[in-house]
Amino acid sequence: MWPQTYVTSQDGGFKYDWIPGGAVRITQGANWGASLAAAEEAVSKAGERAPNERRQPIVLPGVTHGGSALLNVEWSYQLDALSSVFMLIVTGVGLCIFVFATGYMHGDPGFYRFFAYMGLFIFSMLILVMGSNFLMMFVGWEGVGLCSYLLIGYYFDRQEAANASRKAFITNRIGDFGFALAIFGVIATFGTAQYTDVFARAKDYPLEILGHWGLLSWIALGLFIGACGKSAQLPLHVWLPDAMAGPTPVSALIHAATMVTAGLYMVTRTNVIFQHSQTMMLVVALVGAATALFAATIGITQNDIKKVLAYSTVSQLGFMFMACGVGAFAIGIFHVMTHAFFKALMFLGAGSVIHGMHHEQDMRRMGNLRKYMPYTYLTFLAGWLAICGIIPFSGFWSKDEILWNAAATRHIPVGWLVWIVGMIAATCTAFYMTRLVAMTFWGKEKFLDAHGHTAEHEADLRDHPTPKHHGHIPHESPASMWVPLAVLAVLATVGGFVGISTAFTGGKHIGGRMNIVNYLDPIIWNPTTHYFGTHEFVDSYGRPPKFTEARVELGVLSGEPLEVRPPYGEEGFNLAGAVEAKLHSETATEWLFIIISLLVAGFGIALGWLFYVKNPRLPDVWAARLRPLYEASYHKYWVDEFFGWAITRRTMDAARAVFAFDSKVVDGGVNGSAWLTRLTSRLTGWTDQYFVDGLVNAVAAFVIRLMSPLFRAAQTGFAQNYALVMVLGLVAAVAMFFGADILKMVRSIFAFGL
Repeated sequence: MWPQTYVTSQDGGFKYDWIPGGAVRITQGANWGASLAAAEEAVSKAGERAPNERRQPIVLPGVTHGGSALLNVEWSYQLDALSSVFMLIVTGVGLCIFVFATGYMHGDPGFYRFFAYMGLFIFSMLILVMGSNFLMMFVGWEGVGLCSYLLIGYYFDRQEAANASRKAFITNRIGDFGFALAIFGVIATFGTAQYTDVFARAKDYPLEILGHWGLLSWIALGLFIGACGKSAQLPLHVWLPDAMAGPTPVSALIHAATMVTAGLYMVTRTNVIFQHSQTMMLVVALVGAATALFAATIGITQNDIKKVLAYSTVSQLGFMFMACGVGAFAIGIFHVMTHAFFKALMFLGAGSVIHGMHHEQDMRRMGNLRKYMPYTYLTFLAGWLAICGIIPFSGFWSKDEILWNAAATRHIPVGWLVWIVGMIAATCTAFYMTRLVAMTFWGKEKFLDAHGHTAEHEADLRDHPTPKHHGHIPHESPASMWVPLAVLAVLATVGGFVGISTAFTGGKHIGGRMNIVNYLDPIIWNPTTHYFGTHEFVDSYGRPPKFTEARVELGVLSGEPLEVRPPYGEEGFNLAGAVEAKLHSETATEWLFIIISLLVAGFGIALGWLFYVKNPRLPDVWAARLRPLYEASYHKYWVDEFFGWAITRRTMDAARAVFAFDSKVVDGGVNGSAWLTRLTSRLTGWTDQYFVDGLVNAVAAFVIRLMSPLFRAAQTGFAQNYALVMVLGLVAAVAMFFGADILKMVRSIFAFGL
């Protein structure tokens, strides 16, 4: 049973009696203390290493299987820049969400089951990002997929949740199939699954430029299919919006901040493989750009607050893949981090709104909630400004760097197109997020006539039975919910300072090696130098540079001074390069793109304010004018319907056809043989009964009728007759047994007489 009181507890001198649930609170305190101890140990271990070794990954040995001549797999952990960033995201943001969930799930009958699933997810996610080989990544990959299935279907008695969990599970299996094939390809190609060995060998392979499709391109394709499934990229994005059927903390942790970014982790971890294939780099960039724009245009017309955030997540994941596709892998991970801050904040803020609105999710039934939920409102503003890309909030620094790298990329020939699509998607993002804030926190109150409940937390109706709550008067969330919002709001505000653009710092990265670009540099392979990283010391996989500056042409090193050239030879139109040629200044060029980015964000915000605050009638007017576009966006471009028609129904048709073949042909043959057997048995039975038995019976009857008068005549009933028969029988018996002796005796008598 759920404890009715909050038990005061302390851990490490920190008192947090505002967290409900003694067992959960103690576990969180222990986890927090263990995390601090682990961080201290990692820092001390790193400090013991020589300066030229600190950029190399730390592999912590675990269980080693005996292996075979073909493959040896280790259960060991690898600590490097990439894994440490994700460990901080998973545990740091996860802690805030866990604390929030203690209040949000308060009173739910499955409270402990929920936290068991959440804890299992954190464990699986850490296995995914800390594993030292592809097989450990796959174990964690499948583990988080299982937890996602369990938590989406947490309310398993609801048809919507059950369908959503199945949809997510099946869609992700499509991606996982590609991922598994890629792992098989890695093992077959390199003879090992260990990251350090695979990447050290992969970097010596020749580059595969556009028009050339080699072995590494196939491996990269399989990896990217897996990433598209897990990170909801076109066309495998359909599961993520439906995943909002799960509890809101699940949406924040799994489907916004951590699990859905596993695809980005995998692509960045294997960037040496992707960067060997220019074709796959182009595919990643174009799919990311298309997903960013596609999802952003859908978010404009959705009315469910969680669905808007879901499509926003899909769009932001597209931005991250855009960054990877143009070669800015470190910037993509930077956006993973900032997105975890502001999107977890916004999802939890939406959860606070849903909690305060007594489980209403339709934004058309909200309005002016800032009056009733001031803490939620103020923290939500930080997330809104961050995702819109307003300086100095965290989202500005990462989003601006993505767009700048798209314009300046030398990895693909259409960076200018990616930049244009990204700018349009950024405008849509600022617009629909302003729309969300306006419909939820500003404007007129529209909740007094709202009576729709979701099935989430029906126990809250038992906890708050007052007429005020039944009248749907909103209320602020408890401290266990708004304190995590405040922490995430701070991170959403200042979290981007670890990656301030060099345009603001005179070409230098603030923070030195702790700047996220420099920090992640050792794990990024440079196709120009063919080494990991671009700075001093040895590269992150053990080979010291043999030069300080070198010229590279399609992988051939020489000792000539460095001449900056495209890594894949000829490049297409370079937008940033063309602008720089006009301005004659790289700094001025970058500042121009920054200003354009800010203007785009401001335009989207202004447009949202005009439509939903200044003149709320404009949305209906423009929806009528642009009815086909509006309907397409509102119905999500009918992608689900198309998949339902092209895949689900066709699969059902095929299933019915197979069933008909099985029942009519296969079963018909089996049943036909059974019918033939029954017919044969009947014929055999008739023949036996009427012919064989009839013939036997007829012969027996004839013989009986023929012989019975004779036997009856002998039965006279007189004793003397029976005595005569007995005597005759006796004589016959004597004659039978002693006849030969009698004959001999008679013969001897006659012979003697003669």
